[in-house]
Amino acid sequence: MHSRLINNIQSENQTGVAEFLLLGLSEDPELQPLLFGLFLTMYLVTVLGNLLIILAVSSDSHLHTPMYFFLSSLSFVDICFSTTIVPNMLVNIQTETKAITYTSCLTQVYFFMVFICTDNLLLTVMAYDRYVAICHPLYYTVIMNSRLCGLLVLLPLFISIMIALLHSLMVLHLSFCTDLKIPHFFCELAQILKLACSDTLVNDILVYLMTGLLGGGPLLGIIFSYTRIVSSILRIPSAGGKYKAFSTCGSHLLVVFLFYGTSMGVYLSSTTSFSSRNRAVASVMYTVVTPMLNPFIYSLRNRDMKGALRKLISRTCFFS
Repeated sequence: MHSRLINNIQSENQTGVAEFLLLGLSEDPELQPLLFGLFLTMYLVTVLGNLLIILAVSSDSHLHTPMYFFLSSLSFVDICFSTTIVPNMLVNIQTETKAITYTSCLTQVYFFMVFICTDNLLLTVMAYDRYVAICHPLYYTVIMNSRLCGLLVLLPLFISIMIALLHSLMVLHLSFCTDLKIPHFFCELAQILKLACSDTLVNDILVYLMTGLLGGGPLLGIIFSYTRIVSSILRIPSAGGKYKAFSTCGSHLLVVFLFYGTSMGVYLSSTTSFSSRNRAVASVMYTVVTPMLNPFIYSLRNRDMKGALRKLISRTCFFS
């Protein structure tokens, strides 16, 4: 009997078939209803807000420009990003279960990486769009044609899919032991690698390499774009012209600060004495809060977007 049990464990470790336990943000039973209501509200606001952005852009012909095309693409990715994490978390809270199958966990890791990488690269594309619009206004329509715009959305998605697939395939080769508790509210790659019994050196190198390329590369591109943008704006003679030029990229700049500020804060906390539970709480900022705030940032600071949203809501109320 004892030898059979050992054989079963060894077989499980070799095949990688296991159930993980997501510990969530808190194990206090009294906090679970509050967490459920809070995250359900934030998820519904995220989906509704980003969906309104997409509908407003598609329904208003004045917004059929590259800037709003990229904005609607970002909104779609934000919906997918939140949907990858929050619904499963809500089910776990409601059913009071922490277990998640190996397949479901790996699937969540894959889609999480796809959408967060796409989100990151789209922010860089939007910075490039603002750079062309402000620094080369006479050639804007020629450079940012529909073919290039489509390519600038599909290419980040393709790169993200390939990178997520590479990480997922690397995880398939790992074996896991008996302690399968993840101190997080979703399956994060870094936490899964910590649970592996086999050597994760190659996986760790790949994580650091891709983090550097997809974190540092796009950030440098955004910094370069805005350095040139600020330089061009300062050369505009009138104060009104400077304000108008800066207002077209102010919302995007705020979203960039929010995304990179929260995600880098979580990444840096993992290298310090922060506990895993505190890191999980900090992760809420860039996984849940940031996608929820993006529609408000773009709609409240953009006159054209506010006008399109008013038209969409009034049209909806009229038909209802």
